[in-house]
Amino acid sequence: MITCFIRYEIDPFKKEEFATYSRNWGEAIPRCGADLIGYFGPHEGSATTAYGVYNIESLAAYEAYRARLAADPLGRENYAFSRRERFILKEDRIFLKNVSMPIGGK
Repeated sequence: MITCFIRYEIDPFKKEEFATYSRNWGEAIPRCGADLIGYFGPHEGSATTAYGVYNIESLAAYEAYRARLAADPLGRENYAFSRRERFILKEDRIFLKNVSMPIGGK
């Protein structure tokens, strides 16, 4: 299992648009095969930093998931919404593995 962390730089005057985008992913991501942990928007501190976090089995599973997400009607609309409204200024994605979990349930 790997975890995808997406760091967004968003327009601070379009936080509501980012919240709508996040809620849409809350429906589409699980339907397309990833285990969504959540989307996190600015609250205190930075007004421009947000995150999306989900688990996926492997990088191969990620590639298949991305294809399903691109074909999903809500996924397509959400991508179009973000391009049209331009609230995402920058997006960085990193895959990490949880190394703190005990092996074999110990």
